[in-house]
Amino acid sequence: MASSTPPSTPSFGHSLRRHFLFPENYTNLNHGSFGAIPAAVLTHRQKLHVLSEQHPDNFMRYHSISLLDESRAAVAKVLKVPHEEVVFVTNATTGVNIVLRNLQYEDGDVILHFGTIYGACGRTVQYIADTTPASCISIPLAYPVSDATIISSFNTTVQEIKAAGKNPKLVLFDTVSSMPGMRFPWEKMIVAAREAGVLSLIDGAHGIGNIKIDLGTNQPDFFVSNCHKWLYTPRPAAVLYVPLRNQPLITTSVPTSHYYIPKSAAQYWSPLSPGSKSNFILQFEFNGTVDATPYLCVPVALKFRQEIGGEDAIIDYCNTLAFEGGEAVAKILGTEIMAPDAAAVDGGRCPMINIRLPLVPIPKGEVEVVYNTFTKEVGIRENTFVQVYVHNGRWWVRISAQVYLEMKDFVWIAGVLKKECEKINERIKGLATIAAATAGEKVDLVSGADVHVEEVKGAKAAAKVVNGMGDLKVSEAEGETVTVKG
Repeated sequence: MASSTPPSTPSFGHSLRRHFLFPENYTNLNHGSFGAIPAAVLTHRQKLHVLSEQHPDNFMRYHSISLLDESRAAVAKVLKVPHEEVVFVTNATTGVNIVLRNLQYEDGDVILHFGTIYGACGRTVQYIADTTPASCISIPLAYPVSDATIISSFNTTVQEIKAAGKNPKLVLFDTVSSMPGMRFPWEKMIVAAREAGVLSLIDGAHGIGNIKIDLGTNQPDFFVSNCHKWLYTPRPAAVLYVPLRNQPLITTSVPTSHYYIPKSAAQYWSPLSPGSKSNFILQFEFNGTVDATPYLCVPVALKFRQEIGGEDAIIDYCNTLAFEGGEAVAKILGTEIMAPDAAAVDGGRCPMINIRLPLVPIPKGEVEVVYNTFTKEVGIRENTFVQVYVHNGRWWVRISAQVYLEMKDFVWIAGVLKKECEKINERIKGLATIAAATAGEKVDLVSGADVHVEEVKGAKAAAKVVNGMGDLKVSEAEGETVTVKG
């Protein structure tokens, strides 16, 4: 097993691999999807598991609660907010569901989101629109796009909604979107939403541990962020932030707990004492028997991060490696990176980088084959994983930078990707030649639509997104690539 003792001074790169659990021949280039934990964190979690089995009742009823309070205090410090405003949930999608399902909707209410929304969250919005009086609008995005254009597109959409006699109730947006893996102008969006009288819900799945966050200064209405992606906690673990002013809006956890206060006079016996904590904290403290050890590992994960250099040093290293490594990959492939907005916070950089793959247009019937070639065949053969997707009619690969990686890892995967692209191009050109020779059969190409992981099965293209107001129909897509005007 990897060593559990961090170095006394920061030394990022391959020297840190020994503190993680990867086999020697595995190169983890997709930290962004599921994260990875240091051996020290795993050891701590195992101790908690043993303790919970040695003293089940005492651990579940008392000891774990005090540890949970410590974890809330620790994560609140990173987010720069009071610990009374944070609770733990399993993942970012759960947090988004909790907020959306707690809010009350009336005729004319509209939920806004952007075309790059994470698929599960997009479907949650659609569920709300299917089961309540609310409707939703998807604001299309096609990268590269400036922060100013994103904010302008939001403001224009809000004005159109109000002009149609509707009420823009809430806007859901990312800190860093999933695919493309781009830093979103979330700080500016909070301000724009506040000025427009719209609630802000931030899906910060790629947030804490990934970019610098100060919720105390920025004051969103709701924020959720996975700890298991970038903060080195075991999965699943996420932090949900609800400021005191909005906690009355969150009347139940998911699932509903012993601490839910019924609107009727109905009374139910509870074995739990309310104590001095707020109802918001109590509802998420115990809402069914779950393995809470991922939440309880936050302090030891933060301790490890501090010992290898601290939050700022980790984020700065990963931001720089992602950008410079991505540029190196693009040069080898003969393409380009998806360029961030240089005028954005931190130059728009984050620890994920998107590089265009030098692929010829791929017939829709071959999309799944090409996707699986990269994610499965190459991953298994090369002992790695790379995330590929289609955006704006082009194929991209998303690579995550992390403290245990170096530039040579980016150069290595570039060579692998180049060879694979060359083989795919030869095969696709061969298919086109065969099609042309058989009565001029038309080849249906992927063009102008995003293909995300959730849509790859069957090579489904994105459906029509509401562009303009009309009757404010529920959007049916996750990222149709219509260029935003502004």
